[in-house]
Amino acid sequence: MSELLTGIQQVGIGVRDVDASFYWAHRMFDFDIPVFDDEAEAKLMTRYTGGEVHSRRALLALNLAGGGGFEIWSFKSRDSQPPSFMPELGDIGINEVCLKVKDIEAAHRRMLKDQPEAVSMVAQDPSDNSTFTVTDPFGNTFRLVESKEWFCEPKHGVGGVCGATIGVHSIDNSLPFYRDVLGLDDVVYDEEGTFHDLDNKRRFRRVLLHKPQADEGAFARLFGSTSIELVQSLDKEGRAVFENRFWGDLGYIHLCFDVNDMDALKSRCESIGAKFTVDSAESFDMGEAEGRFAYVEDPDGTWIEFVQAHKVPILKKLGWFIDLRKRRSNTPLPDWMLKSMGLNRVSPKKAREKYAPSV
Repeated sequence: MSELLTGIQQVGIGVRDVDASFYWAHRMFDFDIPVFDDEAEAKLMTRYTGGEVHSRRALLALNLAGGGGFEIWSFKSRDSQPPSFMPELGDIGINEVCLKVKDIEAAHRRMLKDQPEAVSMVAQDPSDNSTFTVTDPFGNTFRLVESKEWFCEPKHGVGGVCGATIGVHSIDNSLPFYRDVLGLDDVVYDEEGTFHDLDNKRRFRRVLLHKPQADEGAFARLFGSTSIELVQSLDKEGRAVFENRFWGDLGYIHLCFDVNDMDALKSRCESIGAKFTVDSAESFDMGEAEGRFAYVEDPDGTWIEFVQAHKVPILKKLGWFIDLRKRRSNTPLPDWMLKSMGLNRVSPKKAREKYAPSV
């Protein structure tokens, strides 16, 4: 059976200031390629926005070293709302987004020097790998993990999204969804107790799931492998991070997977009771990109997005776009073609001039 999911395409991040968030991600994590920057009405998402159509701005930023991107997202028609409580690890939803680094100690030194108040100490996770976290100025926590899997040489040793930590009510109830829908069937560890790398004394059950890099899909070699850690709080009930809020409000909105065959994926999801809650059904215009998108919910209501890309900008200045609907196979695009997207990079100087917050 052909692979339906390639890897993590992007994570949606709800913010109030798209420019400031992109500038921070550009400076700290080398997310320096804006694939698209689009303003429009989110007409298909009224199920999750109080039954009303709201306008938004979305900027998809990419780090060409490898891994998924950031879809930096902000309402234009209302004030994006924060949680009514301070979310903690184990609360229901996306708790952390994982980025890969080439050398964990070197990355830690650089980020600690730049943002000392936002960086945790290096610690070992249950598989004895070194890790640390960085919290951005907007309250989003990123977990840095060491990787040997790269599409391009990282400029400052940091790559794109390789996974996420997701809080669930019951790991036993959630595992079939992540295994059967997302294909994450390799269990790296399954541990209960207190954990040094979480820097607290609360008890959790943690299960790390892994899926190796796909062999099929236009962007397979760019996105790489996927790891998702499910975390269940054992000493108190987790609360929904998006409780009484809209999709698109502040925080991690969704985890988005790149899809090779949306119709086949829809049939698979329906067969196991995970029906699409939103489906654009046809190509959806994102300004400089197009694709079909859909949503499902995990057993706790966390939003998982699927996107089958149709049109992707390769070299905007020359008007070079690739129409993936005309391809006859799911083989990966040539590396040279994807690396050409690097010509769309925003330089540090231009980033400061165009996106940096005014003081």
